[in-house]
Amino acid sequence: MKETRFNKNWVVRFQEQLNCVSQIIKDTADIEILPFFNQPKSFQTFTKTSGEIVTNIDVKAERRLTKSLLSLLSGSEVIGEEAASENALIYEVLKDDKPVWIVDPLDGTRNFTNGKNCFAIIVALCLGGETLAGWIYDPINVKMYSAYKGVGASINGKSLNIKECLELSNMIGSTGQNFSKILEKNAGKFGIPKRCDRYKCIGREYGDLATGILTFAEYSVLKPWDHAAGILIHSEAGGYAAFLSDKSSYFPVPPIKKTLLVAQNEKVWRELFRILNLES
Repeated sequence: MKETRFNKNWVVRFQEQLNCVSQIIKDTADIEILPFFNQPKSFQTFTKTSGEIVTNIDVKAERRLTKSLLSLLSGSEVIGEEAASENALIYEVLKDDKPVWIVDPLDGTRNFTNGKNCFAIIVALCLGGETLAGWIYDPINVKMYSAYKGVGASINGKSLNIKECLELSNMIGSTGQNFSKILEKNAGKFGIPKRCDRYKCIGREYGDLATGILTFAEYSVLKPWDHAAGILIHSEAGGYAAFLSDKSSYFPVPPIKKTLLVAQNEKVWRELFRILNLES
């Protein structure tokens, strides 16, 4: 992955446009998503070739976001989850030296279709292989998480700073069952961190990671629309994330299978890494 070449001047230069993104996301939720929540007869559900489900709500929301974001920033491109499922060549724009919006129009689609109020809209803005800005919107609780690289993270305009949890036994994380079993087996005298059920909405998990409700998380199937914005928001709030295999940082790339450990800070990350017996 290329070395970062970001500086704050880019964000400052396009600050006026970037300030409009939150409203674009909120409008999309209000017009394309919320009127149909808990109204199962008002939308159609399909199965993608991947086996995941998608609704016409996802498609309409992505179209609105795509049109609005492209008009907001001249020369930009969009990678939407639903568009990418139909055309894998769309990822090629990540290699170009132009701004790229990465969009998940309805993260937690299955929750939405089942009437569960755990879903979100996720938008990230990338340039030159790195994420410069990110937004996660929880429309049910009206919470907008956002961050600009090198500037900081916020929730509804208020600064986000993760508070440290000192006791391992008080930590709670979102992990797969296999990962959780390894932690329990190796924790020993250090105590066993707690494991919560997956939210089935990664955007909402990143919101709770950025506010300290969740202390850590582990993900093994990484799709850019799930993680690009969340990783930035979490890191700008003081969090730390790296791949277990080589301790490298996450950058927005096409979907990959590689285990990423997200923790409230680097110290906790290394403690969890040590408990996993991956470091001598």
